[in-house]
Amino acid sequence: LFKATQNGETVYQLWIASADRQEGAMHVFKDVKIEVKYGDHAPFMCELANSIEKAIKYVPRENKDRMVMLREYIKAFKSGSIDCHKNSQRNWVYDKGPPVETNIGFIESYRDPFGVRGEFEGFVAVVNRAQSEKFQSLVDNATKFISMLPWNSDFEKDEFLRPDFTSLDVLCFASSGIPAGINIPNYDDIRQEEGFKNVSLGNVLSAQPPAKPITFLAEEDQALFKEWQGRSFEVQVAIHELLGHGSGKLLKEGNDGALNFDKDKVKHPFTGKSIETFYKSGETWDGKFGAESSSYEECRAESVGIFLSCVPEILALFGHTASTEEVSDVTYVNWLIMVRAGLLSLEYFTPENSKWRQAHMQARYAILRVLLEAGEGLVSISRKEEEVVISLDRSKILSVGRKAMAAFLEKLNVYKATADVEEGIRMYKHYTSVPEDMLELRNIVLAKKEPRKIFVQGVTCLTSDGQVDFKEFEATPYGMINSFKERYSADGPLGSLVQHLQHCGQFPPVNN
Repeated sequence: LFKATQNGETVYQLWIASADRQEGAMHVFKDVKIEVKYGDHAPFMCELANSIEKAIKYVPRENKDRMVMLREYIKAFKSGSIDCHKNSQRNWVYDKGPPVETNIGFIESYRDPFGVRGEFEGFVAVVNRAQSEKFQSLVDNATKFISMLPWNSDFEKDEFLRPDFTSLDVLCFASSGIPAGINIPNYDDIRQEEGFKNVSLGNVLSAQPPAKPITFLAEEDQALFKEWQGRSFEVQVAIHELLGHGSGKLLKEGNDGALNFDKDKVKHPFTGKSIETFYKSGETWDGKFGAESSSYEECRAESVGIFLSCVPEILALFGHTASTEEVSDVTYVNWLIMVRAGLLSLEYFTPENSKWRQAHMQARYAILRVLLEAGEGLVSISRKEEEVVISLDRSKILSVGRKAMAAFLEKLNVYKATADVEEGIRMYKHYTSVPEDMLELRNIVLAKKEPRKIFVQGVTCLTSDGQVDFKEFEATPYGMINSFKERYSADGPLGSLVQHLQHCGQFPPVNN
């Protein structure tokens, strides 16, 4: 979105990424002129559509869903049509259990201050069959585990739409950051009515930088944290993606005016009265909750993760033994990861405008505040000059901790389900506000800030005999530079686009 001047008038130009430079249109909204233009990043979108066209011949004829998905991708990237991209995502959901998984488009809105515009990403990954069996067992028992969440069935989907849940080893992930897990598509109407897919990125989860002391943890927690960090996070990601993002119902009105709940029978759990707020026809979750929607939903999913990580039956699916009376190492470290992450999240808060710059980090900070508020010594932060240690009382997780998370989770889910923007945002802003004592801790967090983890990715290219060659690079800054040099060299796989890179991000984008 760009601001321009035409004939002395201010015009906002909304550029659509598309291969075709088709004629746009002028709209007027509240006396503001908005011009929709096509052809942003045209050379890249054209190459993307052409490459997908070449891939179609390798799709088995009997796999109609994958074939339709690729054809809808081509139409979407040529025309810039969101409807075509939505069709591609529908068929991606229908395509169950492919050996090679891929998804492409403007997907995540975390980096947009308004939480609306999607950042482009694309990945190709190979399914890890053995690891995927664990996740499939979680899917098989999902209805039972979702019933353990702290809200009644009126606020849960009428039917759990069984997703594909696989563990993938990433071959290439093109975006500004690589997640540990994914739950997409993000089109909420598709998620609610047709389903979604869960993906755990195994070789991202297991990638660890060289060993060194873990900041802000007590000495007695260091060894246990390092031993269980990877396995605890695996459980958290699985629950977060499947049972977190996959749970919860939106109470809404259909296009025909009918409600998807019985207004005479369903009562609000906090007031005991009838439901007064719900999604009107055409309204969406992110449209109602705006810029806070991404972080709010991540907080809900993260909360589900630590809440259900105490359930022995779930831990058993991942090969861990636990009981209902005591906290296992895998659960303790999972909660410890969360409270430490909440402290580290302060790095992503900007005091000058009281804004958070990262949705997941804002969500983890909120959880830390909830657990601190629970009191009874569950979580404590001790400070001695410039040294800070965060501690978690293992003996109080099942009592104090779970009780606090249950109350918080129910509010998160009910406010979302009932489109109660006023109460939902009020509560979320309370837990994500940063008081003076936390601002002081932020200064220490920044002083001890560690370099961001960098993933070095390989490059694929076709050999002279038509075979695919995969070139790897060492996990060093030198390897990172060489991987980009290889990818964007004149004779590399993206050589034809090198000349266009200089125009990226420039306005007006007529040459990119």
